[in-house]
Amino acid sequence: MASSAAPISDSLKKIWDQWNLRSFIMLSLTLQTFLILFAPLRKRSSSKWVIVPIWLAYLLADWAANFAIGLIASSQTNTDQGSPENGNLLAFWAPFLLLHLGGPDTIIAIAMEDNALWPRHLLGLIFQVVAAMYVFGMQFSNQNKLLWPTLFLFVPGLVKYGERTRALYLASLESLKETILAVPEPGPDYAKYMDEYSSRKAAHLPIKIEIKEGRSSDSKNVTYRLGEGDVIDNITLVEGAHHLFQISMGLIIDLVFDYHQRKESRAYFIKLESGDAFTSIATELNFMYEALYTKVYVVHSRRGYLLRATSFIAVCIAFVFFYRLEKHGFHSFDVGITYSLLFGAVALDSIALSMLILSDWTIAVVYKYCKKCCVVTDLMMKYLEFKRSWRPTTPPKCLERTRKILFRRWCESVSGFNFIDYSLRECGRSVVRPVYRFGIFEIYRTVIRFLGYLYHRIIIFLGHLYLRIIKFFGLKYLRDEMKYRSSKRLDENLWKFIFDELKSKSSEVADDPKIGREICSSQGDWVLLKKYEKHPEYKNLLACFVDVTYDRRILMWHIATEMCYYRVDTGNGGEHGEYSKTLSDYLLYLLIMQPALMSSVAGIGQKRFRDTVAEAKKFFKKGRVGSNVNLGEGKLGEACYKLLDVDTGVKPVNVKGNRSKSVLFDACILAKQLMKFEDSKWELISSVWVELLSYAASHCRAQSHAQLLTKGGELVTFVWLLMARFGIEEDIQVLEVQARVKLIMEKQPDVFQSN
Repeated sequence: MASSAAPISDSLKKIWDQWNLRSFIMLSLTLQTFLILFAPLRKRSSSKWVIVPIWLAYLLADWAANFAIGLIASSQTNTDQGSPENGNLLAFWAPFLLLHLGGPDTIIAIAMEDNALWPRHLLGLIFQVVAAMYVFGMQFSNQNKLLWPTLFLFVPGLVKYGERTRALYLASLESLKETILAVPEPGPDYAKYMDEYSSRKAAHLPIKIEIKEGRSSDSKNVTYRLGEGDVIDNITLVEGAHHLFQISMGLIIDLVFDYHQRKESRAYFIKLESGDAFTSIATELNFMYEALYTKVYVVHSRRGYLLRATSFIAVCIAFVFFYRLEKHGFHSFDVGITYSLLFGAVALDSIALSMLILSDWTIAVVYKYCKKCCVVTDLMMKYLEFKRSWRPTTPPKCLERTRKILFRRWCESVSGFNFIDYSLRECGRSVVRPVYRFGIFEIYRTVIRFLGYLYHRIIIFLGHLYLRIIKFFGLKYLRDEMKYRSSKRLDENLWKFIFDELKSKSSEVADDPKIGREICSSQGDWVLLKKYEKHPEYKNLLACFVDVTYDRRILMWHIATEMCYYRVDTGNGGEHGEYSKTLSDYLLYLLIMQPALMSSVAGIGQKRFRDTVAEAKKFFKKGRVGSNVNLGEGKLGEACYKLLDVDTGVKPVNVKGNRSKSVLFDACILAKQLMKFEDSKWELISSVWVELLSYAASHCRAQSHAQLLTKGGELVTFVWLLMARFGIEEDIQVLEVQARVKLIMEKQPDVFQSN
């Protein structure tokens, strides 16, 4: 019986056996270089074109290094591996792969869930070290010319892999809880006190109980050192952010600030200008990102500095050994790969060192010892001023572009999603059927019209086919985000407006927990009550707030804001109109395109959005608003006018029932109510949007905020931390007191005191 031909020829097998290990070695080095250079862009960009390649490189890096170690281990038992020198060289490559498995300093995890997998990395460390030692043991002999360089390279390999495992452990929620939670406080010895009390009472001795309030032992050690000086400069902001960051990490595990922490941060932020507060929060979030997703927590310590210096020296010694080694018997190509690995190890450590020196962590630590050195202080000040988002003078374009790519702390932009624009563009093209006429010239025109009609029908068919395909694979969400998501730079005046609104509310909170809870739970009605209670249309507008869930409120106010914004006769509202427009688009973007963040407050937001889009598309197609695919403000304005022309004398629920969750015409009613406020309309709308943003910021899970740091950051996270700094929280701890109880005998002044 004839044997069937092998699917892979012997020549391909030979090529694979010869080049597989070398290819994966170079792939591993390339991925490490890519990650150390481009992984920091995760905190500076929200673009999918940046995040997805980093995600793929992160996953491929471990796989390539593990696979290469397996190939080296299997090659040691291969009798056809070539000369002994070749086997020694393969053993010399194994510690490099341990170095690569340790990963670059700029990324240890893609998401917070990866930190919880530190036991898996610990097992991986053990097994990969055993495999590398097995490879080394197979080549251990006096004839091995690479014996000492290989031993030296095991040092940085173990250090880097160990650093990664420890960094993952320290960033896990279990470790954070153990580190951040205070020492247990059992309080006074109640049993001892009651024994004393009972014995004296049983002896019929006259006793008197005296209770005094006092501060706890922990609170006595609190020092309000933030903002002690009159001048708050960039270095002071970094120092303050570093101090506050260590407190803010407790928010990740759902702790709240105690009385003294809240008082300290609130007193500090009340003194700051809006721009300085923004810089402080950006720096604090940058510390948080690096603590959760990089090795910085492990490296920035005396032990970390010592181990990093030791590993760098070991790599340099191995490099010198190999450079001075007689390379007779080695393949020239393999020698080139080895030099690439050595150069790569030195270069990657040098890049990591430069990033370490330029980090905010180094500035916060070094400045304590260099305050009297004017040269160092001036350099730090200029560098930190260069990193600020907003500066009084406009820098050259090349410097600004460099800052955005390498030094900015977050993406510095606000995303947006527009409901009316989305509905109009999803309506698609309206194709007009050609009118057939007969005549010498009319036949030619009719043919041209028919061909155009046929072309448009084909395009529409292909579009429908494309949508069905991406829906089948579940990619429509990704397509909508890439197509309809807009982005604009965060305006300094908009941040100042948000800052001032929250600052004014913080003065009302003070030490009253009840007011704090009311402000945090408010979704726009607080502003209406405090500022517009005497307005004649107050009660009519307040009716739009009754029994309206958060997701319904965002969608209604977004559509109503669009209608007011595109009314030509009333204007776009100046600065407050632009604030309202930006925040309106941003909140809808969070609701629809950040479902993981808004899951705790969104309700049935996705269902409500789809029903409203369906009703809008039906209305626009009927009114032929979306017949032109080239949309602009004129087309959006036309759509808003047609919506406002609809008679809304009867509530939509009384006509349609509650089967459909659409709020399209409820938003029309709201828009008409808002227009009655005339000159104060935009101040009201912008303040309501700040409240809606504050509600989202305070009610989203802290871990979701931390996850957003890996996607360029979001404005809602800045607002979340700003509210915490101002003390605007639902759970506010009152002053910690510890009772001081004395049992006093009237005749014998014997005092028992429990502290």
